[in-house]
Amino acid sequence: DRRREALATASPIQPIIKDVGEIYSRLLDHRPVIQGEIRYFVKEFEEKRGLRELRVLENLKNTIFETKEHVLPKCEQAMHDNLNEAIKR
Repeated sequence: DRRREALATASPIQPIIKDVGEIYSRLLDHRPVIQGEIRYFVKEFEEKRGLRELRVLENLKNTIFETKEHVLPKCEQAMHDNLNEAIKR
């Protein structure tokens, strides 16, 4: 209680304490800068990752389309021809 009263009555020291707090936060408290860097890193990572995953999905779509349109009919025809030949034997 005495300390609180002493700080409350010692008004000339309050601006100094405030200034010291501001100096401390500007020089030694790096949280705002680090949080900004973290947000930037996460944003960049998500964008680059998103583009990479988009390319992977596009390649997968092309592979599936090619398989459906070209490879599957060839396989069906080969199976049909070989099955007919086996049945004839």
